[in-house]
Amino acid sequence: MKAIVQSRYGSPDVLTLDDVEQPVPAADEVLVRVRAASLNARDWHLMRGDPYIARLSPEFGRRGPKEPIRGSDFAGTVEAVGRDVTGLQVGDEVYGESDGALAEYVSAPERLVARKPANLTFEQAAAVPLAGTTALQGLHGLVQPGRRVLINGASGGVGTFAVQLAHAWGAEVTAVCSTRNVDLARSLGADHVVDYTRDDAFRGDRRYDVVLDLVGNRSLRDLRRALTPDGTLVLSGGGVYEGGSLLGPIVLLVRSRLAAAFARRQRIVSLSTRPGAEHLDALRELAEAGTITPAVDRTYPLPAAADALRYLESDHARAKVVVTM
Repeated sequence: MKAIVQSRYGSPDVLTLDDVEQPVPAADEVLVRVRAASLNARDWHLMRGDPYIARLSPEFGRRGPKEPIRGSDFAGTVEAVGRDVTGLQVGDEVYGESDGALAEYVSAPERLVARKPANLTFEQAAAVPLAGTTALQGLHGLVQPGRRVLINGASGGVGTFAVQLAHAWGAEVTAVCSTRNVDLARSLGADHVVDYTRDDAFRGDRRYDVVLDLVGNRSLRDLRRALTPDGTLVLSGGGVYEGGSLLGPIVLLVRSRLAAAFARRQRIVSLSTRPGAEHLDALRELAEAGTITPAVDRTYPLPAAADALRYLESDHARAKVVVTM
């Protein structure tokens, strides 16, 4: 099969389109013929081995990633199932998360795969798993009708889902994005949009019950200033990883711990996403009900996957970037 492979860390130039062996599903896995795969910031961090300290973790290696095929989000059709798989069968249209998604076939644990939303194309469905799950887990239990929610990074992959979810759950949503994404944010359901090139959402008098920070470009003081006295700040990894900082992961941990220590009634949460079919099932129901619709910026064919990652890494991408097979 064809796959996007890398043997060493570096720029998108290290990615090659190669012929590799088709995976064989283990007992608890399904083999999926991939129709589309979407990209996430995780992909270019793995591509570059960034931050450097992460090369000591299980999914990274010293000189190159342990999984040489890039990509994790996919949508496609089940081609084969392992002997212990009970919930899926050959022919099912599915979507999910598993390493090695930028390929014609991917083998994934059943617990990370679910039936695709019937009303979405494969390209749209591939845009959902990681970003949709992150938004779902970041806002779950925090958003209620009438609550004020601020989303910093509203036009990104996670942000576009977060805006839709907060709006659907009855919140008054303020989206922070750049000038070119103002209309997109409004179309997703934002009640107010702050263009950060012209205004500062964190310096005014307005206070929010929930602040979801997906960028990591503001100080804890700024973020907490925007909260009500008993509000909740949700921190994602975001910008603390920019530039390949050795201290990136540590900075995020310290930020959340220090904030919690001095927050008084305010609550600070460090967002850690846990993939799973149960989240994909919830997202399928939301998609089929029309509550969320994936926003896809651009699509690329598999041979141009390096260009797709280059576009994503440049920070010019908005919403999701998808690779088709």
